Amino acid sequence: MIKVSPRVKNVIEWIFCIIVAVILALLFRHFIGTPTVVQMPSMQTTLMPNDRLILNRWVATVNGELKRGDIITFESPTTTKQIDLNNPVAPYDYNPTGLWERFNYYFLENGKTSYIKRIIALEGEHVEIKDGKVYVNEKELKEDYLPEGVTTNGERLPYTNVVVPKGCIYVLGDNRGSSTDSRSFGCIPLDRVESRVLFRFWPLNKFGKVK
Repeated sequence: MIKVSPRVKNVIEWIFCIIVAVILALLFRHFIGTPTVVQMPSMQTTLMPNDRLILNRWVATVNGELKRGDIITFESPTTTKQIDLNNPVAPYDYNPTGLWERFNYYFLENGKTSYIKRIIALEGEHVEIKDGKVYVNEKELKEDYLPEGVTTNGERLPYTNVVVPKGCIYVLGDNRGSSTDSRSFGCIPLDRVESRVLFRFWPLNKFGKVK
């Protein structure tokens, strides 16, 4: 029987505790919630670059309900695609197959880019952008979260008059003049949604739920 000195035993216990802590932290981050930093201006003035947010992962990992007006994060689509108005779904050409590749990309999120936008329409709804306004099922969408005078441009963008396919959502950035969103790449499959914004914790003068 091999005898282990108290010092070695203590080191092993600490290593075990560290491994367990890392695993629990990764599980919490993937399945429940995680902090993030806003990088781009596409959601101004609702969210500004360098705002710190807490994201609710539960809504994606347990198929929680999403609704119009929710601010979400999702895997960024492939940027190049032939326009297909009969199938207005955003393309995702990179689909890792190996166990490690899937774990590294989807769980650890190494090499993965995410967008943050607002849900405008749900599956089966007709979205049309015209005269600087957004219409859902032929009714003008009331968007109190937009600054006064903001218009939604649909000129020369392909997906501005579509019916949202099954299992998808239509998203826009609040900064309509500087946002690459469903107008350009199409509707987002629900299985590419990563989280819903829960609240902002920085800057402190804006602490609280984001609307």
